[in-house]
Amino acid sequence: MKKYLILIIIITFFNCNSTAQKKEQTVYKVSKTDAEWQVELSEIEFNVLRKEGTEPPFSSPLNKIYNAGTYHCKACNTPLFKSEHKFDSGSGWPSFDREIKGNVAFSTDNKLAYTRAEEHCATCGGHLGHVFNDGPKNTTGKRHCINGVALKFVPKKKP
Repeated sequence: MKKYLILIIIITFFNCNSTAQKKEQTVYKVSKTDAEWQVELSEIEFNVLRKEGTEPPFSSPLNKIYNAGTYHCKACNTPLFKSEHKFDSGSGWPSFDREIKGNVAFSTDNKLAYTRAEEHCATCGGHLGHVFNDGPKNTTGKRHCINGVALKFVPKKKP
């Protein structure tokens, strides 16, 4: 009897695949196959934007750029962050205290031992990074920790 109870518990545990546990499939305005993205993106850009990877800290040249302009999605060119909202978090990744509303989508990431808010481009679904509640207290209190390879900096045009 004890063996059957253990077997039932194991089977139940491994068969808990309710729809609440499955990630919803979102349809984006820009939608391509992995093969199409691989042609357009470098290996590390593809790994970060399409496979939710992370670039090494302090590896992005965008980390130390503070010129006026806008940071766009490297995959689809959607404007995501403004330079006036960028700050040096010391984390090794470009950080912003807010996104351009409507251009960044959020989901839950449970890949580590805790839950994080994951950020994606709302146009193509490209993985950008994560948002944390340890940003500047004098503004939003948010730290959008973004992979530099997911971004393209577009300088502000001079009048």
